[in-house]
Amino acid sequence: MLKRDIVKSFIIDLLFITVGSVCYAVAIGMFSAPNNIAPGGLTGIATLLNHLFDWIPIGTATIVMNVPLLIVSWFVLSKSMVLRTLCGIVISSVLTDVVSPYVDELFLSRIVVENGKDPLLVCIFGGALLGLGVGLILRRGGTTGGSEVISRLLEKKYPHMSVGTLILGVDAIVITLSAIVYGQIENALYAVVFVFVGSQIIDRVVYGGRSGKMIMIMSKKQPEITQAIMTKVNRGVTLLKSQGGYSGQDQNTMLVAVRKDEVYRLRKTVFDIDPDAFLMMLTTDEVRGLGFLHPYED
Repeated sequence: MLKRDIVKSFIIDLLFITVGSVCYAVAIGMFSAPNNIAPGGLTGIATLLNHLFDWIPIGTATIVMNVPLLIVSWFVLSKSMVLRTLCGIVISSVLTDVVSPYVDELFLSRIVVENGKDPLLVCIFGGALLGLGVGLILRRGGTTGGSEVISRLLEKKYPHMSVGTLILGVDAIVITLSAIVYGQIENALYAVVFVFVGSQIIDRVVYGGRSGKMIMIMSKKQPEITQAIMTKVNRGVTLLKSQGGYSGQDQNTMLVAVRKDEVYRLRKTVFDIDPDAFLMMLTTDEVRGLGFLHPYED
């Protein structure tokens, strides 16, 4: 890769991380913290500490607690990811401590936070904003530290699990602890909604443009269906040697990867040829290769 391309990529990474960090800081400073919602991870712990000891800033506590994780990550994860994570932690934490007090004076904060008429609005919009911020940062190979770093470490061992799911599991511990600190189970329940919304948005942002459908088809009219898929749907077909458990007959199972907007056309093509065909459809987080996402495209 040319030096110019490296600089361009770094600038784009920094832009994504900065925008993501702003979203993250606003979600914490304007939605979760003022409403006694600990959104999991080290930020959640920092929120609890700020509630117990008002003199401890959330952002500063987050940076301090992330130091050990960054040291471990330096030896386990890629150096570039750790550097991007450092940028994400510093920017989001500084913004949380410095900017959020001023953001809290905005009309939106007074409507949603101070009136507090509907805590679910706080959870939904705050969680979505937090998920958007974390997703943008993760998409460029960084994290905001805490549970995101832990999830990246766990992802090394459990690569089949999505990032959002791993983060959700890690955050459950902090959410449970928040019920004890705030003395109300409602705070923990709202935190569950907050984090769940965030995890869904994270997966949409990280995997949204890359997901697809994997379809397996079994039919006595395999040659005709294979030809129709390649000509009408314009997708390749992989034939897997298989054997019917009941009939004992050898057959070819068709495996096809398609985009979501191609599902209807493929399904119609299959059943127009063979109404008795057996079709299974699975959602895939990512599809790369010819006709889909380029191997090195983000």
